[in-house]
Amino acid sequence: MLGLLRKQQRFTPAAPVASHEAGPTAAVHCRGVTKRFGSADSGTWALRGVDLEVPPGQMTLLVGPSGCGKTTLISIVAGLLEPTAGEVQVLGAEFARLSGGSLVRFRGANIGFVFQQYNLLPALTALENAAVPLLIAGQVRRQALAKTAAVMEAVGLGDKLHSLPSQLSGGQQQRVAIARALVHEPRLLVCDEPTAALDADSGRTVMELLRRVAVQPGRAVIVVTHDSRVFSFGDAIVHMSDGRIDRIDGSPRV
Repeated sequence: MLGLLRKQQRFTPAAPVASHEAGPTAAVHCRGVTKRFGSADSGTWALRGVDLEVPPGQMTLLVGPSGCGKTTLISIVAGLLEPTAGEVQVLGAEFARLSGGSLVRFRGANIGFVFQQYNLLPALTALENAAVPLLIAGQVRRQALAKTAAVMEAVGLGDKLHSLPSQLSGGQQQRVAIARALVHEPRLLVCDEPTAALDADSGRTVMELLRRVAVQPGRAVIVVTHDSRVFSFGDAIVHMSDGRIDRIDGSPRV
């Protein structure tokens, strides 16, 4: 479904950057991924040939200045955007081989999202917001709410189940969003600037929570951030600029 365009590029692809060793256990595999917005004559290149391997069982941070391609890359990895060219495999599935409906089902079953602005429904309680993925999947409401309550307890919101979003702090709303992203037990969790709307203490609490609850042996966690205060939480830090990966570093977590 991707309809890859393999026309000659107007830029010189960057030399491959050393990344994690490729292999069948990689949760995310990208090779030569490009993305152009706009027409062939006047479009803008958001990605200019990205090679990346993300293994499960760790937190990988995508860092770099605004506009460098971080959000575009995770949107492609999450199946929300089609690349202009290149190969994308997630959890062993090659996106180019999935039809529209198959991709939606794959995404719903295997990928969780945490957004910067929480995206909670104001008329639903915290518990109901977090249970949305299970309810959409058709799980019986009573069972969905019971399972969700356990996840809410794990993220420290067992006493806020029946609170509306307007009654929660920003950090608490982000924890509801994390519970919503994890309730269906995804194998890939993608977080787009999860601390950007939070103060330093709340941001650190959210990152500590992601490390404690989200990082598991069978799950890959990718976090987009330009907040250097949270770099220490990553197992690997992928530095991006101008649509390319410059380098990949380990991080001395504390």
